[in-house]
Amino acid sequence: MHTPNTWPALDDKLLADAAATYNFRLGIPTPLAITPDGAVLFRRTQPRDFAADLFELAPDGTVRTLATAAELLGTGEESLSNEEKARRERTRTATKGVVDIEVSEDGSLVMVPLGGKFFLIERATGKRRVIDPGGPAYDPRLSPDGTRIAFIRDRAVWLSTLTASKQWTSPPEGHDDGMADFAAQEELGRTRGFWWSPDSRSIAFQRTDTRGMDTIYVADSRNPDRAPVPFKYPRAGRPNAKIMLGIATANAAGDPHPTTTWLPWSASHEYLASVQWPKHGLLTAVVLDRDQQNVTVLGHQPGQSGLRMLHTEQDDAWINVDVGAPKWMPDGSGFLWMTEAGGSWRLELRGPDGALVRTLTKPELGLRKLVGVEADFAIVLASANPTIQDVYRIPLKGGAPVRITDKSGVAGQGRSGALAKHGVVTVDIALAGGGRTIVAIGAKGRHELPSVAERPGLVPTTKLETVELAGRTHHVAITRPRAFDPSRRYPVLLKVYGGPHAVMVEAAADGYVMDQWYADAGFIVVRSDNRGTPNRGRDWERAILRDLITVPLDDQIGALQAIGARHKELDLARVGIYGWSFGGYVAAMAVLLRPDVFKAAIAGAPVTDWALYDTAYTERYMKTPQQNAAGYAATSALTHAAKLTRPLLVIHGITDDNVHFAHTLALVEQLYVAAKRAEVITLSATHMVPDPKLNLAREQVQIDFFREKL
Repeated sequence: MHTPNTWPALDDKLLADAAATYNFRLGIPTPLAITPDGAVLFRRTQPRDFAADLFELAPDGTVRTLATAAELLGTGEESLSNEEKARRERTRTATKGVVDIEVSEDGSLVMVPLGGKFFLIERATGKRRVIDPGGPAYDPRLSPDGTRIAFIRDRAVWLSTLTASKQWTSPPEGHDDGMADFAAQEELGRTRGFWWSPDSRSIAFQRTDTRGMDTIYVADSRNPDRAPVPFKYPRAGRPNAKIMLGIATANAAGDPHPTTTWLPWSASHEYLASVQWPKHGLLTAVVLDRDQQNVTVLGHQPGQSGLRMLHTEQDDAWINVDVGAPKWMPDGSGFLWMTEAGGSWRLELRGPDGALVRTLTKPELGLRKLVGVEADFAIVLASANPTIQDVYRIPLKGGAPVRITDKSGVAGQGRSGALAKHGVVTVDIALAGGGRTIVAIGAKGRHELPSVAERPGLVPTTKLETVELAGRTHHVAITRPRAFDPSRRYPVLLKVYGGPHAVMVEAAADGYVMDQWYADAGFIVVRSDNRGTPNRGRDWERAILRDLITVPLDDQIGALQAIGARHKELDLARVGIYGWSFGGYVAAMAVLLRPDVFKAAIAGAPVTDWALYDTAYTERYMKTPQQNAAGYAATSALTHAAKLTRPLLVIHGITDDNVHFAHTLALVEQLYVAAKRAEVITLSATHMVPDPKLNLAREQVQIDFFREKL
């Protein structure tokens, strides 16, 4: 058994390097666009700098710099609006400088928004033009023909004609035009609130009625001179935004006022999940009812009135929509749709009227996401193995899928993911043996986007195994110290997430670098994926319906005990658990509900009461508090606070606008009332916590906590 003077020395260099490089993610290229001539435009920071520059990878593999953040900004500093800060938080974008770009349809012109201005870059000549919109400009979008830029100001859509800016829409009091609502941005994968027509004459835009919604305030108590930031936040069981879709079309030359056509749908469908306006095909909207059990695909033909139903689907639990579908065929002859109706994801080709033409994939492919569509095939992410992922071409006329990556790890991972357009596919691949590569695959070969990221100075010892629980196969990752002594027994740290949308066990070695740091500090680190996580089929994922803790916690304990029985070096009498966000929730609930298994826990930014979290996420799984009052009570850490008998450390950013600091305050108060106490560390940070010094300190504090308590 360890005593304080026998713990191994910490690898301070690895920890410092990880903090300075944002866990070795800085310096990795992020593809932003593919141009008609097959070039890939990408952003990239330096290895220890958060400011990204813009580069171009030509079809022949040569790379050139299009613009640097320093030269565009000059001596000025980038100042972000509250709306832009929130948008980057929603998209988990920690970098600055060049973040987003827009490219004209012909690929000749690139628009870079930076420092409150629009920089227009001619790709052929490098010639630049600076457009000053004359005031705040949120979420700017270049028209397909490259002649105008639309943006949001004062909650309305504005247009810049490259010489002057004018207001384009006029929302009533209490309404927002052109801005994606919180539910869309955070939970449905839609960050846009307006869309240019292919002919650059019209803009489809979301009008959001926020008057019935709750306003919450995010205050930075670390800087009390700053005013709290108000947010319209839809908490579970409370009113949602009311959304309309309009089309603003330019009138005759000289008339500054567009004509707006409204496209209504059933009021029972509260969520606008996605909108696309293809060059060929219908303006398409995907809408969901509040329970997210019914989805409808609606189409509008410009020049005609209203929306017509193209497809509808129902699921007694919920429907997942953030999977890249629908996507229209390039010639408008139909669209691709993904469905779980048969129990596993399948890709369907549907006609322009929504009628099924053919099913393109079989369940054994392990379809996960639709990336893009070309004339003859679709590009998808798929794998029958939950720990890896590959990119496939799916023939649209039928036939076997063609794998275009090589089972070398997890393809399409991370923020870079995968893009497909103009005959080129870009893929971010986390390699099984360590490292990461971002490649462009096109007619002229396969080329790597150059990375300047630092590499960790170790290869984790992590081994992937499986265990059987009640006839189910669960995947487990085990990371032992590099100086592992098989004659000893080690305390165990269970690193957990456990919730929807994310898996913890993947065949990508670099994902376990920090697990190795903890292991080398004197522990064995274990991860597993429970029911409720993705990539295992409909029944596996929907086992958490109406109860977000019982199944995840039971599965985590079952996998831990099974692997502990197999490997006696795991001391199951000394188990700590830690996680962030949903993982923080599971960690907190673990010591409250199962102190017989867990001797200490660290809960980072935990949800403590699902009634405080947002509608679109919470109600998808739990339904409303009115429908499932007992479920909300049973899954709340506040209900069980009086049961605390084990050490608990809670870490939370006070400006977190996703899992609000109110969650931690509510738990602390309930513990206080019950004469219990936890350790609490507050950070002047959001949910992401990108600050290197805070990340450095967090890991040090966490390892000290577990060394003391275990």
